[in-house]
Amino acid sequence: MLPTKLLLVVPCYNEEEILLKTHRTLQEYYTHLEAEQLISPESKICFVNDGSRDRTWQLIETICQNDSKSIGIKLSRNFGHQSAILAGLTQYTNDYDCFITIDADLQDDIAAIGKMLEQHRDGAMVVYGVRDDRSNDSWFKRTTAESFYTMMRWMGVPVVFNHADFRLMDRRILEEFAHFKEVNLFLRGIIPLIGFRSEKVFYKRLEREAGETKYPLKKMLLFAWNGVTSFSTFPMRLVLYFGLFNFFIAMAVSVYIGISYLYGSTVAGWTSIVLPMTFFSGANMIAIGLIGEYVGKIYEEVKGRPRYIIEKVVEVPEVRSEK
Repeated sequence: MLPTKLLLVVPCYNEEEILLKTHRTLQEYYTHLEAEQLISPESKICFVNDGSRDRTWQLIETICQNDSKSIGIKLSRNFGHQSAILAGLTQYTNDYDCFITIDADLQDDIAAIGKMLEQHRDGAMVVYGVRDDRSNDSWFKRTTAESFYTMMRWMGVPVVFNHADFRLMDRRILEEFAHFKEVNLFLRGIIPLIGFRSEKVFYKRLEREAGETKYPLKKMLLFAWNGVTSFSTFPMRLVLYFGLFNFFIAMAVSVYIGISYLYGSTVAGWTSIVLPMTFFSGANMIAIGLIGEYVGKIYEEVKGRPRYIIEKVVEVPEVRSEK
């Protein structure tokens, strides 16, 4: 079987502290994969600059000018992690056999790439990198992450447990993905929807060597909320259940008031007025806010704005000697 022509897509946002080491590490690993005949010499690494505010793009340009196996893509502004991944994938869909996405901090173990390529050779169209060891995470991060995957599955979102955005995809997957036009991207949910044969490769996530995490708690919560509202109407159904619950409480209160009236034990007071008003008004505000969230997403989708804009591409073509 011929070696696979691979494109490794690396989204970058303020990664100047780690980027040169990341490139060196990936370059060395590519040499190893070529020696094992898992990838062809035409395989490349694509660094996507997602509106970084530091020297990340300057470093990417330098890397690409000195390494013909590297490609640099500069987005016009910060579009977000998912859009940066998408930019690298869709820009070269027809040029490579398969694609792997991995973060620039290399906390995802690159040794899993070889195993992914082997699974692809055996016929897998998608190979998910799945963490089977979270011992490096704090109790809080481990608990919240596992709760996130459990909640997403409970709401009907087809996510792979303990899988982030470290995955291999065959070109056919990207061709089918082109039919998904939504602006609010949640790739962890979209890719499993496409179908085809998939496999998993398990690995242990490594410690970050330099720089700061790009997913603090606030950003993780927003990411989770975007995933839920983009893939499930279950929260809307919860509003219905909550309304029914409120209705039965109101009926119970009405029965209580009727019985109290019959026995002549009603006492005028602010509690019986203020408490129900506060409860039901709060419930209504929650319901209206949730509906507004979905309406807002519809508004964004209908406008059909581009998911990313490429400002510049840097790629030095390989010079081949003629025989």
